[in-house]
Amino acid sequence: MAAFAALSYAIATVSPLPEMSFATALTALSANFIGGLAPDIDQPTANLWNRLPAGGVWSRILSPVLGGHRFISHSLLGVILFGFGLKFLLGAMSSVVLVDMNIVWYAFMIGFISHLITDTFTREGVPWLFPIPINFGIPPFRFMRIKTGGMFEKSIIFPGLMILTAYIYYAHYGRFLDILRKIIN
Repeated sequence: MAAFAALSYAIATVSPLPEMSFATALTALSANFIGGLAPDIDQPTANLWNRLPAGGVWSRILSPVLGGHRFISHSLLGVILFGFGLKFLLGAMSSVVLVDMNIVWYAFMIGFISHLITDTFTREGVPWLFPIPINFGIPPFRFMRIKTGGMFEKSIIFPGLMILTAYIYYAHYGRFLDILRKIIN
């Protein structure tokens, strides 16, 4: 939900928004969703693996390579590696797939980075400066942070993100309608 809220905010505030086809918009929305799940690629039980064919097999192969949960994929180095890796992959696909891969890349990265930002508010924190073995969290006192998957996250944070996203669409209603008109036509 944080990935979609961040993408919605970016769409509402970036001017001018680039022209895009319906296929590009749909692919970018999917990329944002995947980007929001991608940092947990280092966790064998992550939602992303459950959504992919043979995900369990791939998870057991990649998790040890990435060093375990909240390791390299949850750091600035991970952002750079995933960003360049995806840019290369999308560039190779751009001659085959008729969508604007730059928009898809930005949507993915917005989702990826929003995941890391929200994880910064959890008890575990995030090793932003990996390989330096320090997890950063907000607030600085671990006992004040959110428990991942806990009641506060499910009853306050998730509904709060839904309300925030609804407000973004409400506050920028005209802009989103213009975007929809351009995409559909």
